[in-house]
Amino acid sequence: MAVVLILVLIVVGSVLFHVLSPWWWTPIASNWTYIDSTLVITFWITGIVFVAVVSFMAYCVFRFRHKPGNRAHYEPENRRLELLLGGGTAVGVAAMLAPGLIVWNQFITVPADAASVEVVSQQWLWSFRLPGADGKLGRAETRDVTPENPLGLDKNDASGLDDVIIEGGELHLPIGKPVHILLRSVDVLHDFYVPEFRAKMDMIPGMITYFWFTPTRTGTFEILCAELCGVGHPQMRGTVVVDNDADYQTWLGQQQTFTQLTASSGELPPAN
Repeated sequence: MAVVLILVLIVVGSVLFHVLSPWWWTPIASNWTYIDSTLVITFWITGIVFVAVVSFMAYCVFRFRHKPGNRAHYEPENRRLELLLGGGTAVGVAAMLAPGLIVWNQFITVPADAASVEVVSQQWLWSFRLPGADGKLGRAETRDVTPENPLGLDKNDASGLDDVIIEGGELHLPIGKPVHILLRSVDVLHDFYVPEFRAKMDMIPGMITYFWFTPTRTGTFEILCAELCGVGHPQMRGTVVVDNDADYQTWLGQQQTFTQLTASSGELPPAN
């Protein structure tokens, strides 16, 4: 009976902890409420299965407890039970996967009017690049990274000369406008993650990964690296500030372009 009581207490305690504990998510600050909805569906399915399995275990321990003279009934096959368990498992797995596949399709389908922003990671620093007046990001290669050219921009690409460079500073974004986040790492695996945006993606050396979101409220939000990237991983923090349009334009006008940065370092890009 002690085992039955322990199993029942595990079920009741787990449900109460889930309902009453203050561990729930931070307030969302982007359009990705779909992510929260998908997680809630997963919690419901896994929670119901957990309660059902542990409760069934408690029932079996109580119902089939040892009694003098009782002998177990050996049943090598039960087709009905196998179909029930196999079918129920298939339905549960499909119910968890289907919403995720739908959200993933939305996650990687970038709106045509989304503004591009490049995030560059390195041990242990976040840098950012925004398009200049031409609205286009220039070419960049990791092999071209130098102290004077920390993001590895192609100096022969005219599209990149007016790109706005923020090395180790704050990234500002305008509220209510979709943003296409392009992710690049110059050394090891990193992961760009802002919990309030409900959006994250691995950054893989030699690849450009991406996702998109629309900021839905102003404020200051912390960037975390969600991939173990070395001894400085816990300190790899950054900041995203979501502004109204006027504040964003003011901030943008104070940033330096690639041409201005190279000129201040004494290394002018070639003229085209």
